[in-house]
Amino acid sequence: MDLWSYEKELYKQGIEYIGGVDEAGRGPLVGNVVAACCVLPKDFKLDGLTDSKKLSEKKREEFFPYIIEHAIAYGIGEVTPKEIDEINIYEASRKAMMIAIKKVQKQIKLQHVLTDAMPLPDLDIPHTPIIKGDAKSISIAAASVLAKVTRDKEMYELDKKYPMYGFGKHKGYPTKKHIEAINKYGLIEGYRKTYGPVEKVLNENR
Repeated sequence: MDLWSYEKELYKQGIEYIGGVDEAGRGPLVGNVVAACCVLPKDFKLDGLTDSKKLSEKKREEFFPYIIEHAIAYGIGEVTPKEIDEINIYEASRKAMMIAIKKVQKQIKLQHVLTDAMPLPDLDIPHTPIIKGDAKSISIAAASVLAKVTRDKEMYELDKKYPMYGFGKHKGYPTKKHIEAINKYGLIEGYRKTYGPVEKVLNENR
């Protein structure tokens, strides 16, 4: 699989600045949803870069500073749990992507955006949503690493404050241990109240 195929097609059309966009944190019960937009140079090389979910945590953390150092531009966008509850996770993911794109647009003139399956109707530049894009486009793969590592760092910070919940291990996803911790210790600020397991605890405590 040539991870450059979408980018090469655009280069042929004279398009230079291509932003790959992806998000992390749709499934967790707690914390922000985080998106990244990343523009890579044509000569970018990073052996083993693919969809962040297929990489070990060690690899992602190794790749993160390399991508930032070698990217032409990048931006991170975040949407809070409160807003996720208000507008739903799909719209929140889209909003986080738009924030990340706008940050990049302040640095360079983006000409095209490749997203991981997400249409962006409010975007005023051409964009292509690609199903499983993080495993098909180098730019989206780079963005997926930036988003995932940024969100994981936030979970480690939360873990320091509330070690009994195990955020460092499950990263906020609804694992058996995580649900047990919620039932035992209750909810702290930052939980997504519209998510099933969280809603259940709220209802039980009413």
